Amino acid sequence: MTKNLTRREKYSLYAVSGIICVFIIMQFIVFPAFGKRRRLERILLVKTKILQEMIALKSEYDAVMRRTDRSKVHFENREKDFTLFSFLDKLSGKAGIKDRITYMKPSTTVQKNSPYKTSRVEMKLRGLTLQQLTVYLHMVETSKNMVNVKRLSISKGGKQEGFIDAVLQVETSEI
Repeated sequence: MTKNLTRREKYSLYAVSGIICVFIIMQFIVFPAFGKRRRLERILLVKTKILQEMIALKSEYDAVMRRTDRSKVHFENREKDFTLFSFLDKLSGKAGIKDRITYMKPSTTVQKNSPYKTSRVEMKLRGLTLQQLTVYLHMVETSKNMVNVKRLSISKGGKQEGFIDAVLQVETSEI
């Protein structure tokens, strides 16, 4: 059949065949290769972000584990017969404010699914100076017994100038 075609028609046929071949090569080989490369680049970006998040989470986890280990050491170093009530009573004696205590109310809460319980003592102090309260709070917060002041309410101390009343709630965890 190509014998009956003129030279011009043959060249046109070859050109069309070449264009069709180039189109097929581009459509089924070149474009998919570029598309696959773009997909791989996007996947790489996503995986890089995931890796960065994992690294950040790992560092947070390590920090939490270090704090947990320090807490365990503090628990182990705490006196075996430690009670929050007696601890606060001893500290008030050291701070010289034992006679200013109006009341001390202890309470304990057992935490679900945990070997730990939370011990709280609410105490009211009357007629003390801000300096005395500051010293006492400092002694409570800086002790090695992992005790912290959960709430603090301060009010003017009646008729005497320079004296205050305070209600504070102190808590700690116990095994």
